Amino acid sequence: MLQQFLGLSNGSYEVTSVGTAAEALDLTSRRAFDLYILDISLPGMDGISLCRRLRERGIAQPIIFFSAMVQPADRQFCLDAGADDFLVKPHDLDRFADTVAELLSSSE
Repeated sequence: MLQQFLGLSNGSYEVTSVGTAAEALDLTSRRAFDLYILDISLPGMDGISLCRRLRERGIAQPIIFFSAMVQPADRQFCLDAGADDFLVKPHDLDRFADTVAELLSSSE
């Protein structure tokens, strides 16, 4: 869904997606990205743990959580793990596109 949304919203984003946290860890050990978009619920490892591992590896690029988990504590757990923002899907789609553009421009 995000790949289609980002592709339609701007046309200048290259989106790479993986299905599991293990795939994400493997890919990020071989390649750098400008921005990371995570969900809390991932197969094999939750997104919060993945975020912590990425930060422990020294990844400084922005990390956004885009999740259906809407408990107030979920947002704080993600931010405490090193995320730059937390957006609720599917309700924050317009804000999502704005946040992606803002974080990418501020990290250049």
